[in-house]
Amino acid sequence: MENRKSTTALGGLKVIELGQLIAGPFAAKLLGEFGAEIIKVEPPVGGDPLRNWRKIENGTSLWWHVQSRNKKSVGLDLKKPEGQEILRKLLKDADILIENFRPGTLEKWGLGWEQLSQLNPKLIMVRVSGYGQTGPYRDLPGFGVIGEAMGGLRYLTGEPGRPPVRCGVSIGDSLSALYAVIGILLALHHRDQRSGKGQCIDVALYESVFGMMESLVPEYDFFGAIREPSGAALPGIAPTNAYLCRSGKYVLVAGNGDGIFKRLMNAMGREDLANDPQYAHNDGRVKGVAVLDAAIGEWTKQRDVAEVMEKLNAAGVPVGYPYTAEDIVKDPHYQAREVIQTINLPSGKTLKVPGVLPKLSDTPGHIGGAGPSLGEHTDEVLSAIGIDGEMLKSLRQRGIISGKKEGL
Repeated sequence: MENRKSTTALGGLKVIELGQLIAGPFAAKLLGEFGAEIIKVEPPVGGDPLRNWRKIENGTSLWWHVQSRNKKSVGLDLKKPEGQEILRKLLKDADILIENFRPGTLEKWGLGWEQLSQLNPKLIMVRVSGYGQTGPYRDLPGFGVIGEAMGGLRYLTGEPGRPPVRCGVSIGDSLSALYAVIGILLALHHRDQRSGKGQCIDVALYESVFGMMESLVPEYDFFGAIREPSGAALPGIAPTNAYLCRSGKYVLVAGNGDGIFKRLMNAMGREDLANDPQYAHNDGRVKGVAVLDAAIGEWTKQRDVAEVMEKLNAAGVPVGYPYTAEDIVKDPHYQAREVIQTINLPSGKTLKVPGVLPKLSDTPGHIGGAGPSLGEHTDEVLSAIGIDGEMLKSLRQRGIISGKKEGL
C-alpha cells in the first residue's frame, strides 16, 4: 500500500461501498481506479444483482468486470445486528462511505449519518437516491429512468410527436455517480485542508439529470418557452443534425460556428449560402434552419459516409458518424490513446474493457483485473479489523458472512 500511496492520486483512502447496481458502485469504481481501497459490502447470498445483468460469461456478467474492478468483495448480511456491528468496525477508520439504499434504510439499522459521524468524525458519507434525503418524494422508489424523466431529459429525447426514448445507457445513474465523486473530492479537500471533519453528501438522481439541462428553466421562466423534442437537431443552434448518406447510413455534421458554417457551405459548393448575410450568425441560421438542413441533406445523400467524412474533415468542419461497438474497438484513435484495455477473466479468457478516465500525467489510474467473486476478500478484510479465525468460522456457519477463507 505504501507504494500505491506514492504513485496514485487516491492511494491510502479507504472506501466502504454499500451500493448496488449502478450509481453508487460506479462512483466507487472511479475512486478505485485512482488508488483508493474499495471494500464492497454485498449480501452474502446472491451479492450485487449486477453480477447477473446483461451478457453472462461463466456465470458472471461481463458488465461486472467493468463496474467492480479494483474492488474487494465482502459478503456481509447487514440486516442482522452482528453484520451491522461488523460494518461499524469497518467504518471506524474509513474515509468514505458510499450507499444508494432507499432513504431511511440505514437509519433503521442504527447506521444513519448522525450515528456514523459520531463513530468516525472524519467520515465522508455519500448518499445516492432517487429523490434525495429530504422533500415530499424522498420515500418513493426511484431508478435512473425516473430521474431522467423528472430531470427533464426524457421529454426532450425522441422525434417530435412520438414517444420519448432513452439514450440506450443508464445515463441518470452515471451522472449521479459523477456528481458523487465531485462531492467526495470537494469534501476531502475541505476535511484535509480546513475542518478536519467529514460531511454528508446528498445526491439525487433527478437533480443530477436536471443539472445537465442547460438553459431549459431560464428560457421557460423568462419567455414561457417549453423546449420540445427535436430528434437529432439541437434547438436554437444551427446547423447541427444527422444527415442521410447514399449508403443509407447517417453522418452527424456540426456547422454551427460562424466560420465553420462558411467552410461547410464552401465544401458543399454552396457559396451562395456561405456568403448570405442572413446566415452570417447563429440567430439568422436558426430562422433559416429548414433551408440549411435541406441543402446539407441533399449534398450528403449523393455521397457515401467516407466521402462526406473526407471532404468535411479536410475543410475543418466537425463531422462524424454513429459508432457501433465494432467501430469503437477497431478505431485507431481509440487504440492509440489506450481507451480500451484488455484484462484476464477467471475463466482464462481475455476481455476488452473501457480504460481509465480521466488521464492524469503523474498519477494515472489503473485496472487491477476482473471483478471479484462474491465474498472473495471477506476473511482478509475482517481479519484486518481483529476478527479471528474462530469467529469468522462461526459467522460463516450462521450465514452472516460469505466467502471462502483464502487458500482453501
